[in-house]
Order: sequence, then structure tokens, then C-alpha cells
Amino acid sequence: MTPRRLVVVGASLAGLRAVTAARECGFDGRVTLVGAEEHLPYDRPPLSKEFLAAEEEPPPPTHPDAALLRDGLGVELLLGEPATALDPTARTVTVGGAEIPYDALVIATGARPRVLPAHRPPAPPLDGVHPLRTLDDARAVRRALDAGARTVVVGAGFIGSEVASEARRRGLDVTVVEALPAPMSRSLGAETGAVFADLHTTHGTELRCDTTVTGIEGHGRVERVLLSDGSAVEADLVVVGIGAAPATEWLAGSGVAVRDGVLCDPYLATGTPGVWAAGDVARRQLAGHGRTLRLEHWTNAAEQGALAARNAVGPGPAEPCTTVPYFWSQWYGHRIQFVGLPEGEQVEILGDTATPCFIALYRSGDRLAGALAVNRAGAVPGLRRLVRAGASWAQALAHAGRLATSSSTKGTK
Repeated sequence: MTPRRLVVVGASLAGLRAVTAARECGFDGRVTLVGAEEHLPYDRPPLSKEFLAAEEEPPPPTHPDAALLRDGLGVELLLGEPATALDPTARTVTVGGAEIPYDALVIATGARPRVLPAHRPPAPPLDGVHPLRTLDDARAVRRALDAGARTVVVGAGFIGSEVASEARRRGLDVTVVEALPAPMSRSLGAETGAVFADLHTTHGTELRCDTTVTGIEGHGRVERVLLSDGSAVEADLVVVGIGAAPATEWLAGSGVAVRDGVLCDPYLATGTPGVWAAGDVARRQLAGHGRTLRLEHWTNAAEQGALAARNAVGPGPAEPCTTVPYFWSQWYGHRIQFVGLPEGEQVEILGDTATPCFIALYRSGDRLAGALAVNRAGAVPGLRRLVRAGASWAQALAHAGRLATSSSTKGTK
């Protein structure tokens, strides 16, 4: 069946790229974009960076393409109402009580932030406790920082650490509570975790590792955070950054296979006729690896959204997803970038971890699985090419050695 009606559920980056890619590949049928938020599609990475750091609250970081959706691309927008059900037999999506028909469907509903056990019902909701996922979250966090909030960040991952960095830039008291022995030590390794810990402490952030939150107290508004070591931290603002879970609840009973994300093949097809998945919600099979992977990265969402739409309604043959994972962060003025996957049995660090200015290579078998670059932005494109090409460990070490020599030579001039 030649599709004439494309529905994309999820109006963030993956959804936006899906509808624009459909038009770019010549699809002239009906296109509907469904979003739970009332806002036009916007960029999430600036929410924990530039949006908090600007002197005055900036306008929403709306994607430039979003303004063209209705008039330029002829996309029907259904914003402010989430999809609540999928009927793959009738080929309909339920939105606000209405049945939206489709021939091809792209699921791009993203992920929802995890909630602290100490802040779940029956615990009473308290003002001043926020995740940082949406534009509305960012506005609330920014208002609290503007008011000089004593800040507790739960989770020393990228978003939490970016909030801590901005709070310290403003001269505010900040405590970061982390369950691991060091920030991101489980995924990136103990040695790099120690580097990230030093970034926090040398900039005046109190870092409490090997510690969890056991309670949040207040009268209508947060007043203090209780910790597993028996201590308490006074707080006006708590930012919770303990990860996210794929937004798949609305697919219950639909028959679409879900296991920590919507399961799909290397072409992003779910196995349910006419249904594809993309972005944070998609758990795709890695071609030739016998395993699946779900990522919550900007580049992953952008590339998968476009690919899913092309495979769903494009004129050519379906193409597999070959995205090389990439993410970046900025803490206390330090640029942190990663390409590939942080896995494997060996980590090789080249450079100066004290400055810090270094590269860390991650080995899986005889291959380069991933690479971390701290204040080495110029090295990232080459490392990304190596990961994409499936470079051997020896090739990766040789490449990194040349980078180190080049950097050292430049430093002596």
C-alpha cells in the first residue's frame, strides 16, 4: 500500500525531523504531527545551558523549521494533547478522544524523567522540586536560580552537572548528591569520574558521592533534603537528574513490542505493519551485533527521525540506521564530548587529566568502541570517523598518539 497519511507522534526533535524529511523526500500526502506539549518543537540541550545562563530569560529555543510546519510544509499540528492509544488493526492513533487515521506512523514520544522515590505518592508534592526536561521545567528552574535558591542537584550526570555549574557561576550554594563513587564512573570509568568530581569541587560545588536521597521535607515547598548518611541539606530548589524512561505507556495493549523502549530493527521498523520508531523512545537492533541499543542523544534523535520517515514514506528502498552516537556537555567552562559507546574492557587515557585536557579511548575486543574528549574539540571529528569506520584498537592508539604529538608541538610554539 502506498502511504497517503503519515502521522508522527512526538513533537520534539525526532518528530520534527520526521515530518520535514517526509516532505524533503517528496511525500505529498497528509502529514500530522502530534505533541503532548503546547509549544512548537524546540531544542532541549540549551535548556540546561544557555537558557539558564542568559542575563534575561530568552525566548524559547524553537527550532527554525518549526515556524514552517503549517504554511511551508503543510503539516497539521495537534499540540497540547498526548496520544493515548494506538490501534494497529484500524490504523488509528487516539488523541484527545479523536481517532487519527494513518497509513504510516512514526513513534517519537521520547522519554520522561525518572522521579525520586522520596518524591512519589503518597509523599506530598512540594514546590521547588523539578526535573529539567521541558521548557516549562527550565523556566521554573531559572526563576528559582534568579531568586538565589540554595540548590540541591540529585544525580551528577550531564544535565544535573550543567545546572550545578550555572548555579555556581551565579555564586549560589550548590550540593550535588550522587549515588555512585564518582560522577558517571559506571559508564565512563573510575579515572574519568575522578576528573569530573574534581571539576565540581574545585569550582565550589559540594559533591556528596556514595549517597542517596531518603526524603524531601517542607511545608508546601521544599525546605531540606534528607540523605542516606543521616545528614540534611537546606534547599530552596531541588533539580532531579536521575535519568529518563521511554514514554511508551500509551502503547499498552497495542501489540507493539516494548522493552525499555519500542523495539525495532536496524531500519527502525517495529514489526507492526506501518509503524516505525525514532529517537529516545526507539530501541533498535544493531546490525551484526545481536543486541539492541536505545540512546537519548540529540544527534541520534535528529538522524533517526529523518531516517524513519524516509523509510516509512520515501520512494527508495529502506536504509539501515548507522548513527554514531555523539553527545556533548559544558561544565564550568570545560567542553566534554563523547563519540561512540562508553563500553569495553579497557580505557586508555592520553593527555593531562589535571588541566584537564585529554582523550580517553574505550576498547571493545580489538575495536575502538568510543572516545571521550575533554577540552579537545578539534579531535572529535577524527575520532568520530574512526568509530564509524570500525577502526582497530591499534589504529585508534596510533591516531590518538598523533593527536597528542600535534597538541604538544603546538603547545611549545
